[in-house]
Amino acid sequence: MDQLTLLLALLLGAVVLVPLAERLSVPPPVLMTVFGGLLAVLPVVPRVQIPPEYILPLVLPPVLYAAVQRTSWRQFAANIRPILLLAVALVFVTTAAVAVVAQSVVPGMPLAPAIALGALVAPPDPVAATAVAGKLGLPRRMVSILEGEGLFNDVTAITLYHVAIAAAVTGSFSALGAGGELVLSAVVAILLGLVLGWVTTRVLALLGDASLRTGLTLLAPFAAYILAEELHGSGVLAVLVSALYLGERAADPDDVAGRLTGQSFWGVIDLLVTGVAFGLIGLELNEVLSAATGRWGELLPAAGLVLVCVVVVRLLWLLPAAWLAKRLHHRGDVEDIPLSWRETVIMWWSGMRGLASVALALAVPLTVDDGGAFPEREAIIFIAFAVVLGTLLIQGISLPWLATRLGVRGDTSEEETLEHDLAVRAAKAAKARLREITAERDLPEDVAEALLRRAYDIGLRISPRVAEEDRREHVTQRAERVREMQRLHDELLSAARRAVLSARTEPGTDPEVVDRVLNGLDRRSL
Repeated sequence: MDQLTLLLALLLGAVVLVPLAERLSVPPPVLMTVFGGLLAVLPVVPRVQIPPEYILPLVLPPVLYAAVQRTSWRQFAANIRPILLLAVALVFVTTAAVAVVAQSVVPGMPLAPAIALGALVAPPDPVAATAVAGKLGLPRRMVSILEGEGLFNDVTAITLYHVAIAAAVTGSFSALGAGGELVLSAVVAILLGLVLGWVTTRVLALLGDASLRTGLTLLAPFAAYILAEELHGSGVLAVLVSALYLGERAADPDDVAGRLTGQSFWGVIDLLVTGVAFGLIGLELNEVLSAATGRWGELLPAAGLVLVCVVVVRLLWLLPAAWLAKRLHHRGDVEDIPLSWRETVIMWWSGMRGLASVALALAVPLTVDDGGAFPEREAIIFIAFAVVLGTLLIQGISLPWLATRLGVRGDTSEEETLEHDLAVRAAKAAKARLREITAERDLPEDVAEALLRRAYDIGLRISPRVAEEDRREHVTQRAERVREMQRLHDELLSAARRAVLSARTEPGTDPEVVDRVLNGLDRRSL
């Protein structure tokens, strides 16, 4: 088996195992990691030969961009306090605690490598957090905080990691210089993200085809990440800023084909990239175990203590942080905070580590400037993998059970209320536009009445609650008739598409003409 065949096996595994994980009520990242580990023990599977410095640039940009599509800048701004407490403050605290533990349990580990270890295991993985939390039906406010934490904590952790690695390699460290690097990295990333977001929106406006626009959105996060890293900025933060800018500014209400194409495309990208990423974690397990040969008695207890430290520090930080967030939360605030100790416990247990920790561990240099080996590189990699696998397997598998036991579920009534409000807003907008059209044109009475019913139906199709109570049953029955008509109409279109497709096999038929006609029928199905 060569590298390409192995990649295809991981892609196939992602397609097959994600629905299987949902049936088994197991988080997909966990199942993909186990799948990668099983592949790694097969003698025909080659050693993965992806340079560590390429893992983050290849995987993080599309995954982060896909995650940002599910949120908005206003949501981040509203949740800035809880996100900062988790994404910035908790990363610093976890890094310091792990560094102290690592120096205590790994004999001879210098301070800088210990800090690097703390930084790379500090950030919960945004892919794992959103993949798991999104499947459990947790309250939306909790998912929003977890998404915000997962998206922003890598910025702080990766910057701390680079500072610690530089100190270990050069043998020198400056607190002032490290602080300046952190600020400069953030400023460069924000400015570059805004510029690239602005440029991308202008180019998107010039592209007419939905496929071209979707292709540009695939290139944008890679460009943001790579350019930011080249300019010594935070690639992760640049991707987030540019994606949030695009989400706010590039929305065209009439770009129906673009939205449907983009949603389908990014859904596939998110599925495949996430599956391959966690499969790679499992594949690297053999190399990690080989590196620890002869040191099991020392590294296993050290890895266990660091794992306990990571989990306990998160709990000890979340308890007062949740209390402080409630104290600072005023009536009328729109920020999302955990409302009970049960939600706080679920947020604590959702802190799984993942791809970023593995990639940063594998990217630890082999040597330092004086030509010697990087201090305790094997121990850093072994402990990092132990923390990732421990949190994914223990927390990831038990999180659904814990959420069920504590009764933490989303409030569907809030979503239904919002859906109703949006339905009313949509119907009012349609009616207002109809009044404008009626004032501008002399529409026949029957046409005006038909358009008025359609404007009313716009709201009803979103939420039947738009109708008055005494008409609710009638409207529900009417909505069912409309759905039945739609189903029958879909059958007619299906027969038409089948007839057009059959023409492809007939001699003398131009396939381009067939595809053009088929595309027109497909658009009628939207």
